[in-house]
Formats: sequence, C-alpha cells, structure tokens
Amino acid sequence: MDFETIPGVGEKTAAALAELDDAERALTDGDVAALARAPGLTEGRAAAIARGAIRRDHDDPGGFLATDRASEIYRDALGLLQARTVTTYAEKRLETLFPTGSAPRIEEVRAFAADATDLDPDPDVLAALSGVEPLADPTPRRVRERCIATADAERYAAAKEAFPELSIEVVEDGRDIAELARSYSTVVVLDESFAGIDVDGDVRVLPDAAERTDEVVPERLLAFFAANREALEAAAAVHEVAELDPPCDLAALRDVLSRLADDGTVLGDDELERLSNAVDDLDTAVSTAESVANDRLRDVIRERDVTIEGTDFLSLVEQGARVDSLLSRELEDEFDEALSAARDHLVESLSLRPGEADLTERVFPDDPSFPLGHDEEAVGRLRTELKAARDRRAAKLKAGLAADLGDLRDPVETLVRDALELDVRLAVSRFARDFDCVFPEFTGAAGDDGAGSFAIEAGRSPLLDVDFSDVDPVDYEVSGVTLLSGVNSGGKTSTLDLVGLVVVLAHMGLPVPAESVRLSRFSELHYYAKSQGTLDAGAFESTLRDFAALTDGAADRLVLVDELESITEPGASAKIIAGILEELAEQGAAAVFVSHLAGGIREAADVSVAVDGIEAVGLEDGELVVNRSPVKDHLARSTPELIVEKLAGENETSFYGRLLEKFD
Repeated sequence: MDFETIPGVGEKTAAALAELDDAERALTDGDVAALARAPGLTEGRAAAIARGAIRRDHDDPGGFLATDRASEIYRDALGLLQARTVTTYAEKRLETLFPTGSAPRIEEVRAFAADATDLDPDPDVLAALSGVEPLADPTPRRVRERCIATADAERYAAAKEAFPELSIEVVEDGRDIAELARSYSTVVVLDESFAGIDVDGDVRVLPDAAERTDEVVPERLLAFFAANREALEAAAAVHEVAELDPPCDLAALRDVLSRLADDGTVLGDDELERLSNAVDDLDTAVSTAESVANDRLRDVIRERDVTIEGTDFLSLVEQGARVDSLLSRELEDEFDEALSAARDHLVESLSLRPGEADLTERVFPDDPSFPLGHDEEAVGRLRTELKAARDRRAAKLKAGLAADLGDLRDPVETLVRDALELDVRLAVSRFARDFDCVFPEFTGAAGDDGAGSFAIEAGRSPLLDVDFSDVDPVDYEVSGVTLLSGVNSGGKTSTLDLVGLVVVLAHMGLPVPAESVRLSRFSELHYYAKSQGTLDAGAFESTLRDFAALTDGAADRLVLVDELESITEPGASAKIIAGILEELAEQGAAAVFVSHLAGGIREAADVSVAVDGIEAVGLEDGELVVNRSPVKDHLARSTPELIVEKLAGENETSFYGRLLEKFD
C-alpha cells in the first residue's frame, strides 16, 4: 500500500506505518491502537491518519464541517459518545467517526451503529472492560547467556536489527565459535558453512534464525505476554461476561499465563527452582559447611589429649611441620569425618544431584588443615556448572512455553481488539439509549430533486445545560431558505443547535435524538454563530467576503446562521441578509437564518422567503411561556409586544392599547 496517498501522510509517517505488520488492516478497521504502535505516532495522530485513509477510500474530499461553529457541534456530539466509553482506546477510536457527504461511508457506519444499538450495555460487561487496554510491545531486555555469531558483514548488520536482545559476535572459524561456546550457554550461528561443526557446548547453526525468533529469543514472546497479562485476563473476562465467541481457548491462555512470572521467567518448575536457589545460595552454603567442619574439629581438639614424644617433636620442628601434620597423624579419622560433614552439608543444603555433588570433592581439599578452608577456584567451577545447568533448563522451559504461546500470539491480538471494539459499540448503544435516538431517513442528496430539506419530529437536544429528561421536544421542518423568528430566550439558538446536531450525527451514520428525522444528504454544513456585538469596518468587510464565498458554493449544502444582523445597523443588516437569502434561494440551497428582523428582511427580499416563528403564548409570573416548536409561516411576536399586550389587558388606560397598535 502506498501510504503517502493518505491525506496528511508524508514520507516520514509512511515509513513509520510500513514498520507495522498489519498497517493495511489497521487503516481499514480504523484500529487506532495498532496504528499508534508505529514509531513516533501518538494516538491522536493515529486517529487523524485513520480518518484520512477512510476519506481516501470513500473519495471524500473532507470539508463537511465548513465553519468553526459546525466543528464545535461535531466536537460536542463526539464528546457525548466518548463520555460513554470505558477504555481510552474506544475514546480515540470514536474519532474515526466523522460527518461526511459520502453515501457509502454513511451507510458503512450506519450498519455498524445499527449492530451496536442492538447491544445491551450490561454493567458487568462495562466493569470487565475497565481492565482492557491495547497490547504493547515491551522494551527488549538484554539476554546475556546467549549470542548470535556470523562471519558475514551483511548478516551481522541484519542480526543487530533483528535481535536487539542478544550479543552479535563476528567469527572467522570454528575456534572462534568454540571460544564463544565457553562464554555463552548457547551460540546461534547464522552461516550454513558451519553446519556440522563439532565443538563443546550448545552450538546451533540456524541460517533462518530471523524467521524463528520465538526459538532463538523466546524471551521476547514471554515478555510480551508478561507485560500484557492484565489486559489479556481482562479481555478474556469480557468475552465470558459478554458471551462473545473467543478466538482462542481461554482456559489454555490462562494456563500459560499462570506459568509466566511478571519478569518473563517460567514458574512452576521444581528443577529450575532448585538450580536457581543453588546458584543464589552457593556462597552461604560453602561458608556454613566450613563452619560445620571447623566446629567439629574444634570440639574434637578441645577434648582430645595429644602426646608428642620428644624425638618426634624435634623431628617435626626440624621439618618445619605445621599443625596440619599433627592433624594428619593424630586426628586423621576425625578430620575425614569433619570433611565429610562439610561436603554432605553442601550437597544437602543446595540439593545437588550426584553429578553436581562430585564437584564438592574439590571445594574442600583432602589435605588436613585447621581451620578448614575452601578452594575458591573449585567453588567457581561449581558455580559455573550450576549456572550453565540453570540457564539450559531455563532456556528449555522458555522455548517450550514460547512454543505454546506462539500459537496464541495472533489470537490474543484479536481477543483484545474484539473487547476494545465492544467498548466502541457499547458507547454507541449507550448514547442511543440515553438520548432516545432513532436512525434518520435520507431522502437523497440535496439539490438532486429541488432544495435540500430536513424534518425533525420530537427532537431533543442533549447539548442543553439541563437534564435531558427536562428538555422540551421540538418539531421543525424546513425546505429551502427559511427565516426563524421568535422571542428572546425562546429557544431559537437551541433549535439551530438541534438542527446542526441532528445533521452532524446523521452524516456520521449514527442515530439522532428524535422520534423521527427525514433529511437530504448534504455535502457541507455552514453554521455561523451569533456575533458578539457590532463589527468594525474591517471585520464587517471580512464577514461579507465569507458570505460572498458562501453564495458561490454548491447547492447541496445546509446553511445555519444565528442573528447575522448584529454585525451592523439593523436597517443595513436586513438588506444584507435579504441579499444573501436571495442568492441561496436561487441556488436551491437549504438554509435557516435566525433573526429578529424577519419582517424587514422579508420585505427587502426580491424572492419569497418563508418565515417561521417560535411563539411565546404568554407570560406567567413574569416568565415567558413558549411553544418550543417553530410555527410554520408565522412571524413570532416579540417579547416587548407580549408585555405591552399583557399590560393592555390588565389596565383601563388607553396608552397600552395605542402602543399595541404600533406592533400591527
């Protein structure tokens, strides 16, 4: 795959992706965790790359979210979904869902979401998911008892890259290999020319070592499983609680994990434990054995009367004899017993096998001496033998366990990925359930059969700062260009937000918070938020340039504008908005402009412009009572008109009545 065809991927990032074993699958599936394992890629960057790959594959040029406010609505919608995830992976994975005008992409996500909404967000499953996280490759640990040897410079360079855990040695002939075999427990030779070499030690000729990494350096695989133990156990639990079909035998997986220590060593082998303890306890055992022998000799000497005749004493002195000679002559049997006790203690305390026990003969020399001492060189030889036996045993066990784990390596990737993807699907299910969502019905692409449109029945926005259960449902239908009027604080902006949210979610392929929704498929969403105060000349000119570009665009867009009149004086604003609406109407675009100047805009426009109104039905205890659903073809009364009307009804003076006539 040419990764540089993905929007936003350059040569450096493409090279990083090429180092992944399954980059194509990860890009196709939107597997953010797998992509983030490429060198130098963060999860955020991985999500962006996945989005780019999806757009490329669906011929989506991007740009659906054409304004800052449209992007804010998307981020808010995405935040609602992400708040319902358990794992960080699912949170990032949801970022690969985005609004688009591509019908195939919408249908692809829609099928995924439809499957997701059928799932029951069982609390036990959510609890099990809390321990699942993407699998990670641990930092390679140095393996000192094994090396790789080669006489070829190219093989040397390749081995350095393939086996960072091992020492890579250059050899010229069999003598070099024999020398390495004396220093390492195992020597792996890459050159086939050395096949059949006869040297002492564990020497293996494996020209294809790079293809047998689990055999050459089983520590790598064991470290992977040890480092990911908790995630694997949690993923297994998720499959069981959620009753998913696992890709491997979970009992077998748990069995091999139980045989693996956190540091990657093998547990549960008595022989390895014996040899490891013997190596660790050797110095202490030798010291204790000396004490055992010397204590016995000391007691014997203390209780024994030794008589030396004068001639013998003179002879011993003339010969420079030491006390060792006296021990040999007078306490030979007692010394042999003490020596035997020392050796027996060493054998028993270290649990030495017969072949190993023979080496203890050299640790305590036969020559009588007091105090009894040990031969450090002999202790060193015993230590070397025990270490070599330990390492051989460990290597054999590691190789055996790695063989068992090798068959599980790919299945556990699937095991964890399926658990993480379940979290993604459950987030969609929870979102749909929490906000009473339904899947919208697309009526075709905007502009194909006339102006774009949408129809929302009982839509409720979860973006409002109130409990969702307290949100009033809104019905609103628009075709073509429409002005939305209404009282202050009557819900015009929240209605516009609801429309934006429904359109964004629908074009993401997700369900929407309403009882039913029908809408055109749009190519872009242009949402302009309310301006904060009158603009200066420069900002005003820039805003007009934005809207000029907007009117030159394609007809299959949805335009939402909130109180554009605040950019300048009301009279000029009405004329400007009227001109913009004329252009959009001529294109056949769909648009909703929220404005308090709806009447003046309609009068200034040269085309017929629909006006809908969010009507306040009255005042109650000083508070507006509002019908939140816009009334079609109705210019809503303003708040001041309602207050004047209320006062006119409560007072006999004609002043309020005359004021009320001014609103007609």
